[in-house]
Amino acid sequence: MARRRIGIWLIGARGGVATTVTVGLQALRRGLAGCQGLVTALPQFAHLDLAEWNDFVLGGHDIRDTTLADEAQKLHDVSRALDAGLISACKSDLRRIDAQIRPGVLLNVGSTITGLASDALRQVVETPREAIDRVQRDLRQFVESQRLDQLVVVNLASTEPRRETLDLPERWKDLSKLLDKPRKCPLAASSLYAIAALDLGYPYVNFTPSPGSAPAAIQELAVERGTCHMGHDGKTGETLLKSVLAPMFASRHLEVMSWVGHNIFGNMDGLVLDNPENKATKVTSKDRLLREILGYDPQTHVSIEYIRSLGDWKTAWDHIHFRGFLGTPMILQFTWQGCDSLLAAPLVLDLVRLTELAARRGETGLLTFLASFFKSPLGTPEQDFIRQFQMLQRWAAGPAPGATD
Repeated sequence: MARRRIGIWLIGARGGVATTVTVGLQALRRGLAGCQGLVTALPQFAHLDLAEWNDFVLGGHDIRDTTLADEAQKLHDVSRALDAGLISACKSDLRRIDAQIRPGVLLNVGSTITGLASDALRQVVETPREAIDRVQRDLRQFVESQRLDQLVVVNLASTEPRRETLDLPERWKDLSKLLDKPRKCPLAASSLYAIAALDLGYPYVNFTPSPGSAPAAIQELAVERGTCHMGHDGKTGETLLKSVLAPMFASRHLEVMSWVGHNIFGNMDGLVLDNPENKATKVTSKDRLLREILGYDPQTHVSIEYIRSLGDWKTAWDHIHFRGFLGTPMILQFTWQGCDSLLAAPLVLDLVRLTELAARRGETGLLTFLASFFKSPLGTPEQDFIRQFQMLQRWAAGPAPGATD
């Protein structure tokens, strides 16, 4: 039986996570890497008809003047995150994939991200509608030229500034009217990419804290077009541990009085988050789960600091002050150190495989069974990691939608 050809379209295609996804996929194809970090390689998902590594074709959008080979080399030289031999083995693949990367969108992404863009792209003037049309032309051309059966769009771009007063129509027919009026349309690039993909019927995954497909009108568009989506903000490190440890305190009836987390790292994500406007979006995403799990609001503080020398290596130090029996105060501290892009990349591949299967099964709207992958999962209040993972397991164990005995 002929295999399906599945496109992966990465927004931020030459960033650290996307470059690691690209190198990692080539390594998996060539048998140069094991399956560590891949959720879909666990035994409980072995029965699923998931796409194989050779089924995927890569393309994407990026705003910078660079190459995948150069970015992969930086991950080796600066961060020692990628093996030099692996990069060398994949160089011809990286050049081929580079040819499939198109200029991205800069609308409402803020000054820090705009400052990273190529000179040519900064000169582009377009309405939101024109930006969507341009992205859709790129997606159609990729699907046609590569003879794809499906395309999954994944947002891995830098975090956009937070928009507190975003007051959008809740119906797609009303929101669509704003796309020709730049001054009245506050949508940033992440949401324009989401509209472009969903409007064509392609699944969209938002791995960033940016809004993406979260607005109600865009969620309605996905259902109208019969496709699926999920987000947002991939859960890879400190917040992953929060979602595991907080239920322990709740289940043991230990009162968390304060939870302080300090994060330091030096990659491009850290550089962008050095801007307070962009940082506010990320901090909100990292800090919101404790109330959902504990049922009350302890005092919290989350800091994110850019330390250039660390490169892609992230360190998170957490201090948890809690009250036990007889009111005795106690403390738990932990330090998490990990390579940011290598923690995220396998989850991106998992999300693509699971989303593609869900789309093939005919599922539409939010894929809430993917909640365990996100800091702020759309469509579900569940924040307990174990319960989130059980949602994924139940979906995997259940019959495909529409299946009959």
